[in-house]
Amino acid sequence: MLAEPRLKTYQQQIDARLDALLPSDSEPPRELARAMRYACLGPGKRIRPILTLATAQATREQEASLALDWGCAVEMVHCFSLIHDDLPALDNDDLRRGRPTTHKVFGEALAILAGDALFALAFEVLSTSGEACGILARACGARGLVAGEVEDLEAEGKDWGADELVRIHHRKTATLLGAACELGALSSAASLTLRSAVREYGQALGMAFQITDDLLNETANSEQLGKAAGSDRDRKKLTFPSVFGIDESRKLAEEWRDRALSHLAPLTGDVQLLRDLALFTTSRSA
Repeated sequence: MLAEPRLKTYQQQIDARLDALLPSDSEPPRELARAMRYACLGPGKRIRPILTLATAQATREQEASLALDWGCAVEMVHCFSLIHDDLPALDNDDLRRGRPTTHKVFGEALAILAGDALFALAFEVLSTSGEACGILARACGARGLVAGEVEDLEAEGKDWGADELVRIHHRKTATLLGAACELGALSSAASLTLRSAVREYGQALGMAFQITDDLLNETANSEQLGKAAGSDRDRKKLTFPSVFGIDESRKLAEEWRDRALSHLAPLTGDVQLLRDLALFTTSRSA
């Protein structure tokens, strides 16, 4: 991960706030709280809430006091999606972030319910702003994350092409990163123009991130990934390497990264971390 000092500060703030927002494992039902905390507080990059905080900084019209909580809400939705994604009915993964997946530790039923509870808690955190709720709901619902997951399953083993591939990953990955950025801009009372720019930045970044994920699944080992390497190929998933090959996929990731950077042009605040995150996206090894 990036060594930028502000990034470390953001990660510490996010982890501390997630810890405070999640139910205590002394609160019954204790196993539900334990499963939620296991899924949400484990090792992770915290890219989505970092984007919310960094975008609030870059678009600041007023102090963005809500950015941390709103970023944590996006992280909760992300963790909910990972719990469900790893289930036997979907990708059937045993490892996530170098640890046993939530259903391997707590069982399938409790894992499903922990994901449900994280999803609900995200909107409880956002509930002071109907507009913020709408942004996240659109990103993760039947036209966003969930739609992308469904089409990702439907595409397994089928001869779908580039248009379907881009649509799937725009919904599955890019829309949530775009929402994380837009929530940061909303929290700082940025204009609609700036909100649109950072949403486009986040969505382009999300595409670069997903292409790099697809590449790493093909080229990295399980220790580097913290999960099973080569699983996309084994499941005959529709991925960028399967459609475009390794070299062309690398070029596409760089094109989406550069597109993300171009959307930062209207911002007059501190955009250095947003630039660094875009560059990191295509150079990371895990």
